[in-house]
Amino acid sequence: MSTAPRSPRVTLKDIAREAGISHGAVSLALRNSPEVSKETCQRVQRIAGEMGYQPNPLAAGLAQFKRDSKSAPIQAALAWFNFWPDPKALRSYSEFDHIWLGAVEAAEKYGYRLEEFCCQHLMPVSRLEEIMLARGINGILVPPGRIPPEMAGFHWEKFTVVRLSRTENELDFHTVMSHQSANAILAFDKVREKGYRRIGFVGRPFRPRRFGAGYHWAQSLAPEMPALPVLFMEEGKTSENQAALEVWLKKWKPDAIITECAELATMLEKAGVQVPEDIGVAALNVLDMPFDAGIYPNPEEIGRVGILAAMSFMYDQAKGIPPIQREVLIKGNWVEGKSLSGVEGT
Repeated sequence: MSTAPRSPRVTLKDIAREAGISHGAVSLALRNSPEVSKETCQRVQRIAGEMGYQPNPLAAGLAQFKRDSKSAPIQAALAWFNFWPDPKALRSYSEFDHIWLGAVEAAEKYGYRLEEFCCQHLMPVSRLEEIMLARGINGILVPPGRIPPEMAGFHWEKFTVVRLSRTENELDFHTVMSHQSANAILAFDKVREKGYRRIGFVGRPFRPRRFGAGYHWAQSLAPEMPALPVLFMEEGKTSENQAALEVWLKKWKPDAIITECAELATMLEKAGVQVPEDIGVAALNVLDMPFDAGIYPNPEEIGRVGILAAMSFMYDQAKGIPPIQREVLIKGNWVEGKSLSGVEGT
């Protein structure tokens, strides 16, 4: 997988490292605070200019609001609630690790630090809540994963909460996540451009996921192409899924597949199908799947916007489960790869 190289953003931490002072002192020096000497302000501003630091006007406005607000000051920490039984497993997924990195960078940029709480190890919830309140933490980010039933007694109404995934039958907090339906439409269009005409979809039977909706919509706008039925795979049902796949392949004869299922690579090999010689495959997340053509979901942006959303709701004193749930959806980008070579003559 390859994406266009991006110049790394210069952060307050980078300037602080170069100047040999704390990033808090850098923040003060950049706005000529009287708490920092004039000489230090000039030196820091010179270093920032040489490093190509570009202040964000939105961030500056939010910071000024924070300083001028007569309400209770917002503390410098935000929480990342990791509910996974094995906390390290969460960020073993590249997508989720990139979400974390994007959130950390954004939090730092706007004067916060993001603290990870391995919640399964901090139960009962009264203890977790006590730690949060003692540290003055008002904002919580909830990364992908289920909120366990043990959290039922947690007083969410005391905190601003932003989720970074959509989950069925759980608390409807404000959400920032990948634009799954748009990503599936983009994948379908790109596969179609390469000359494939029998494009199938292999996904999960999980209602909060919207990949299938995008696939069906794109398919409906291509009436000249055969409409192949979706093949759903339930996690953990290896033998049943393999049998269903082989029946589906034989009956519908797809020449390309769009998928969110990483295990499909092994299953196709077991069925005697070669990728891309027999069937081209596009992944809906090239970060964590064995197919290199497909969608790069821009997870760093999900983390960054998650921080921005949390800050916005904190300034608005919006806490707990909102009466109107908002979703911010981040679109992905198409990535070329060898798993989708295209049809000859197109």
